[in-house]
Amino acid sequence: MAKIDPYLQKVHQLGGSDLHLESGVPPKVRLHGKLTAMTQEPIAPGVLTEVLQDLLNERQWETFVDRKDLDLAYEIAGIARFRVNCHVTRSGPGAVFRRVPEEIVPLDKLGLPQTVIKYCDMRSGLVLVTGPTGSGKSTTLAALIDHINTKKQKHIITIEEPIEFVHKNKKSHVTQREVGVDTESFAAALRAAMREDPDVILVGELRDVESIRLAVSAAEMGILVFGTLHTNSAAKTIDRVVNMFIEDEQNQMRVMLSATLKGVFAQTLMPRSDGKGRVVANEVLLGSFGLSNAIREGNVAKIVSLIEAGRGEGMLLMDDAIMARFKEGAISAQTAFLYGQQKSRFEPLLKPSA
Repeated sequence: MAKIDPYLQKVHQLGGSDLHLESGVPPKVRLHGKLTAMTQEPIAPGVLTEVLQDLLNERQWETFVDRKDLDLAYEIAGIARFRVNCHVTRSGPGAVFRRVPEEIVPLDKLGLPQTVIKYCDMRSGLVLVTGPTGSGKSTTLAALIDHINTKKQKHIITIEEPIEFVHKNKKSHVTQREVGVDTESFAAALRAAMREDPDVILVGELRDVESIRLAVSAAEMGILVFGTLHTNSAAKTIDRVVNMFIEDEQNQMRVMLSATLKGVFAQTLMPRSDGKGRVVANEVLLGSFGLSNAIREGNVAKIVSLIEAGRGEGMLLMDDAIMARFKEGAISAQTAFLYGQQKSRFEPLLKPSA
C-alpha cells in the first residue's frame, strides 16, 4: 500500500471531493464545497516529502524537483482515480488530490439541460464547456464523450493533463493521450490528432493561443472539437478566446470563430440549501446565423438577447438557471445572489417578506 492511500481512503469514506496536503498544516478534505480539517495534527516536516517520493516514479520526481509543479493521475483499484497536482509552497511540498469517480455518470443522470445532447449530434465545429475550477466540467465532458462512444461509430481522441476518466471502446474507438506522458503538449497532440483520422477531439484545456488556433482549425476541417475554458458565461467565453490573441490577429480569429463555434455550455456548482451536496446550473448557447454575425462583428453584448430568443430551442441564461434552482428550493436566496451575474435581479430575494 502506498503511503498516500490511507489519506485517500479516508476521503472516499467521507464522501469528499478533494484532499489538500501541505507541510506543517493538518490534512484537509473538501466536503460539499467546504474545506474541513481531517485531524488537528499538522503534517510533520519531511513526512509529505516521503509520501510524494513514494507516490512518484523516478522520472516524475525529477520533473517535480526541477519544475516545482507536476500534474498526474493516481488510482486505487476499486475506489477511485484521482487527479493530482504536486507543488512547492513556502513551508515545503504540497499536493491536492481531486477524486474522479471510476464510473462515468450518463448525461441523463447529471441533472443537465437535455439540450446538451444536441452537442453530441453535431458533425463538426467547436463546442466549449466552461466554468470555474471544481464546477464539474470534466464530469460533463466525460458524459458527452461517453454518449457519443455509446451511440455512434466514431474515432474519438482525448488530449488531457492528466487523463481523468478512462473510456472503454463501445461503438466508437477512443484514443486517450496524456500530456507529459504520451505527448509533450496540448498543441503537439492537436497537430498530430489532425493526421489521425479523428471524428471527435476532446482538448482537456485550451490554455494558450496555439492550442486555441489549432482547435479552431480542426473544427474548420470538419472535426467535432470539445474544449474547456475557465469562464462563467457564453459572452465572456467568446471575449476570452478573442482577447487571447494580439490585436492584429483578433479580427481573423473572430472570422474563424464565427464559422466554427457551435455552442458554449457554461456550468457552475452551488451548495444546496439543505447542506447535502451541490446542485448544478448551466448556461446554454447553440450556434446560429445570428451568433456567427455577432462574433464576426465583435458584438458580444448581443449574445444575451440571442440566448433569450432561443429559449424555444433549449438555450438558457445562467441567471435563469440559478433563479429556477432557487424557486424549486434547491438553493438559498443568499446563494442565488452570490452566484447570479446580474446582481440587481437577485437583490429582492434577500429582502425579508412583509
